Amino acid sequence: MMTLDRRNFLLKASFSALGLSGIPEAMAAASPDTILQEQNLNVFGPRAGYTPQMSSLISMFDWMRFTMLRSVEGMGQKELDFLLDENANSIGAMLFHLAATDKLFYLNCFEGVTPQTLFNNEKFSEYRIAMELGDNARQEIKGYDLDFYLEKLETTREETKKALSERDDEWLMAVDNDFPWGPTNNYCKLFHVCEHESNHNGQIKLIRSRIS
Repeated sequence: MMTLDRRNFLLKASFSALGLSGIPEAMAAASPDTILQEQNLNVFGPRAGYTPQMSSLISMFDWMRFTMLRSVEGMGQKELDFLLDENANSIGAMLFHLAATDKLFYLNCFEGVTPQTLFNNEKFSEYRIAMELGDNARQEIKGYDLDFYLEKLETTREETKKALSERDDEWLMAVDNDFPWGPTNNYCKLFHVCEHESNHNGQIKLIRSRIS
């Protein structure tokens, strides 16, 4: 039978693969079953420090992020700036866009910033061009290495995950009747962040396959 020390070793390796360091304090005191689920991204379920429904969402976040990072592994500046055609978005711009999406829904879900006023919010200013993509992003988002984009992705995601650890399932299910696409709850909003990443991951894979 696997020892707890062995499980912790595997858990550290898993977090290293996600660009994180060490085992979170809450996880160190987690049950063996929870630890086994934590270190295996393919096993969705309880996550230390999160309520049951939150754990499912965190499982999806982590699985999709790991999958997406594999798609950009080892990319250099030339690949990140590559444009498939004059109307395309670069891989670098899409990575920044994913960080912007995380920030957008963080501000809406956790700070009550409405989508209608979001683009005028000072906390969102550095993400505005990346959120819109298009011509401005083609001109402005280039010349950065992969670490630049990974830092944006990690910073925004960790901010979201910390806020989720401080809330419960009742909050997750709370309905916003005034959201632009119609009544929706926080769970749906944050699942959209995960789904959005899946969508762009497909685009990233296509673009990477066309880089000569």
